[in-house]
Amino acid sequence: MPNRAYANIWIHNFDESNLLSHFGQFLATVPVSTEPVGFTELLVRAVDSTETPLQEYDLRGQASSPAEIVELATPDLSADVCYELSARWDLWIRDYETAKWKKNAERLSIFCYGPEYDNRVWTESGHFMIDLGLEHLFTGHAGLLTPGNQGVTEPKHPDEARFLMWMSQPQNLRDYQEKTRENIQKLMAWMQAVEQTMPVQRVRLWSEGEENFEARLDEILAVR
Repeated sequence: MPNRAYANIWIHNFDESNLLSHFGQFLATVPVSTEPVGFTELLVRAVDSTETPLQEYDLRGQASSPAEIVELATPDLSADVCYELSARWDLWIRDYETAKWKKNAERLSIFCYGPEYDNRVWTESGHFMIDLGLEHLFTGHAGLLTPGNQGVTEPKHPDEARFLMWMSQPQNLRDYQEKTRENIQKLMAWMQAVEQTMPVQRVRLWSEGEENFEARLDEILAVR
């Protein structure tokens, strides 16, 4: 399975009394797609992740605002609740069939944890956890975007070999670097908006395949 990237966000003095206001503030920062509409589903879950959702709201086909989503979430508010929100945001991807770049509405999963949900899972995962999508949308494939191409790996599949062959052309590699940088810049701008809007205690960016995801992002942004 491809590796995924995540963000964890801890909020100062987060509790049941301000959970919904923080939820609404956070949703207002999300850089969602407009076509198709960004927020697609809201699940309300209690106790822990093994429990059947209390509520399921299909938001597809309607441009739900943060305030409208908070209104849906309000009746089930409790200290042991989790709000799971599916959304889309626009990132650059390379279409493997056409070899052209396009903005695509990629899936985004947002979790807002109540202070007593799942044995206080927020202590490890943050009050907000975000599944940002595929790691390579921010780090690139096969180590190609490591400064000096020092980390390029040997292809293990014909598709990887074709991809590396394509990227052996300097202009194609420059395009790859630029589009990946734009994806990183979008992520960083979002995290900055969160920190400017909310009483953030800590933000952690990480991924399943990188030992230090944030350092890799900084390396790629620094390459010109």
